[in-house]
Amino acid sequence: MDLQLQDKRALVTGSTSGIGEAIAKTLAEEGVKVVVHGRRLAEAERVVAQITQAGGTAAYALGDLATDAGADQVAEAALAAFGAIDILVNNAGAYPAQGWFTELPELWNDVYNTNVASMVRMINRLVPGMQERQWGRVIAIASGVATKPQGSMPAYSATKAANINLAVSLAMSLGGSGVTSNAISPGIILTPGTDEMFDRMGVEPDRGTRAKIAAQYAPNPAGRAGFPQEIANATVFLASPRADYINGANLRVDGGYVPTVN
Repeated sequence: MDLQLQDKRALVTGSTSGIGEAIAKTLAEEGVKVVVHGRRLAEAERVVAQITQAGGTAAYALGDLATDAGADQVAEAALAAFGAIDILVNNAGAYPAQGWFTELPELWNDVYNTNVASMVRMINRLVPGMQERQWGRVIAIASGVATKPQGSMPAYSATKAANINLAVSLAMSLGGSGVTSNAISPGIILTPGTDEMFDRMGVEPDRGTRAKIAAQYAPNPAGRAGFPQEIANATVFLASPRADYINGANLRVDGGYVPTVN
């Protein structure tokens, strides 16, 4: 299927590793001009180089989205790279997991700023341009813990719920503009962070083995953890013109981890 994405322009925040990197590379494979975002120059350059070596088009933008100055820096670099941004994938975020009575209010505020306010900053800077051009896509990467929270990560779970609420509210606000807003809620995913944990545990590097072991932490009917590419595939479809009638939705890509009919 032709996803009709050729020459669209995207910014994927937090795309120097893991899910964000997979999203950036998959968009580029579909002909999208991609702005890779991160805070480390070497990693951003690596992802851009890999995209261009594969025949894609990419640039990078560096900045801390937890600050207004950093968000300005990233938006300016993204717009300078390709003239405009048609697709905004809000993926960047922090992942604390300390539990109740350890995650103090100050940490809650910091995580909310990093995981929620950062999305708001980029929306405010890039979505008005989409409205003017009467086409655009905004996708928030949330999590299954948004609707099935875990006691070990209360602050993170709350911010992911806010991400979904944000995405739906934005969709309502943008009605009739040609710009859609959706969220994607991954389940447990084998990312570099997960692999580092397994390395410390001495688990063999076989991906299938690790996927099955990871599912023990978040049991689901699929019987395994997911892979970044599976989140990327869903994201790229939502970003395409083929998904015009999907708006204000929360797409769960979690192997069935969240047991709901909604």
